[in-house]
Amino acid sequence: MGFNCGIVGLPNVGKSTLFNALTATQAAQAANFPFCTIEPNKGIVALPDARLDAIAAIGKSQKIVPTQLEFVDIAGLVKGASKGEGLGNQFLANIRETDAIIHVVRCFENGDITHVEGSVDPLRDAEIIDTELMLADLDSVTKQADNLSKKAKSGDKEFKAQYEFTARVKAALEEGKAARTVVPDTEDEKRYMKLLQLMTSKPIMYVCNVNEEDAAGGNEWTKKVEAMAKAQGAQAVVISAAIESEIAQLATPEEKKEFLETIGLSEPGLNKIIRAGFEILGLQTYFTVGPKEARAWTIRKGAKGPEAAGVIHSDFEKNYIRAEVMNYDDYIALKSEQAVKDAGKYRSEGKDYVVKDGDIILFRTSA
Repeated sequence: MGFNCGIVGLPNVGKSTLFNALTATQAAQAANFPFCTIEPNKGIVALPDARLDAIAAIGKSQKIVPTQLEFVDIAGLVKGASKGEGLGNQFLANIRETDAIIHVVRCFENGDITHVEGSVDPLRDAEIIDTELMLADLDSVTKQADNLSKKAKSGDKEFKAQYEFTARVKAALEEGKAARTVVPDTEDEKRYMKLLQLMTSKPIMYVCNVNEEDAAGGNEWTKKVEAMAKAQGAQAVVISAAIESEIAQLATPEEKKEFLETIGLSEPGLNKIIRAGFEILGLQTYFTVGPKEARAWTIRKGAKGPEAAGVIHSDFEKNYIRAEVMNYDDYIALKSEQAVKDAGKYRSEGKDYVVKDGDIILFRTSA
């Protein structure tokens, strides 16, 4: 089960520097000119989760396998992208392929780094990209609504329902609202939304890129971005891409911890981005543990036992019998699987069991 977040923003806001730090590589060239990134760079990043290390220690696991997210560094967008300006068409095509949007906005002053709009204003910058995405979505949904309208005239109830939902989304976009503000009421409407393939239907997180001195507490610009995100029901994270780049180049965890302590940070800002990425995608983690390995698995929130088993192997979902489940806190407190069983806290769950974040599971199957 693969999930990815597309990193977007105007040119020169720190997208590629952030991507390089996230993936601890220099895969994305970072330079002071627009359209430095042309082809999207991709990197796989492990989700920081102290629970996995604790489980592995108790299980005496030889190997630890964290869950992962893919991040995609997408070319910078400019005003007019929805009409093909700059690398607009390519940008829009790339973002359609992602599951969520990480929108990097510049919240720092630096005369040595050119701003494509001539001045620093993250709210204006966010509006430029949001507007271009909405315009492109409106063009797409208008064509789809016209097509569905013709099909709905045949009297087919499915096409009629799909057209009515699409018309609601179109009306929202015409009012300058993102498609994600139209909340599907039924499973059918969720399916219709997915079929529309709209960029503004994707969950979004704003990343405020600040100077090093503002990394711990933010600044006036970040407060405004946080307020904007809250109003949208989105998330906002404050980081200094320059600091994250320095951390990524340090060799050992001890060096990284010492560096963070000297600048007053408890953890890398990237950890916050990765966790928030998981959150906006509606994902959670369950664990398996044994002497060979302790592993974290990614599933959507609300997934039942068979679906969770299918993440390990499709045959596990088809041949699911039951899930044997331990609570993470119980396992940590009692220090072994046998102790959890002896305490009467080892459970057997059927096909309707909704897996919880942090569950430690052994699946029983018929094959």
